[in-house]
Amino acid sequence: MFRVTAVRLAESVSKQPLNLREASAALLPPLPLYRRILRAHRHLPYEMRSLGDDYVRAEFRRHKETTNKVHIIGFLSQWKLYLDQLPAGPDGGKAFRGIPLDPTTLEKMSAEQLGQLYEVMHVTKGVWKPVSPQQDGEAGPDGS
Repeated sequence: MFRVTAVRLAESVSKQPLNLREASAALLPPLPLYRRILRAHRHLPYEMRSLGDDYVRAEFRRHKETTNKVHIIGFLSQWKLYLDQLPAGPDGGKAFRGIPLDPTTLEKMSAEQLGQLYEVMHVTKGVWKPVSPQQDGEAGPDGS
């Protein structure tokens, strides 16, 4: 399905070089990170919030017993990046529509991760429907 090359697999997901000292300084402990994510979800539309809260809870429970330090750092750093991308404040959440997935990140995913992504895609299809200004009760630019 995807052609994966050795060069693509060797590329870093981020364009900045990995500095473990900076990465660990930016990381939050699991429980405060979990709480901050759930607090940030409060500003999202109801459908996005409920789906996001359920997913965050499931992922943190799933990784609760992980002892591999590399996996823990990767897990916490990816959730911290997610938290940083969420809009801050009540006004930002209404306009938030997500962020496109980087193709290199997609190519680096394992079969299990791709399966999870596929499941999330199917779950969100019913929840995530574009809303026209007429459905939202707002007038369009021409006043209609």
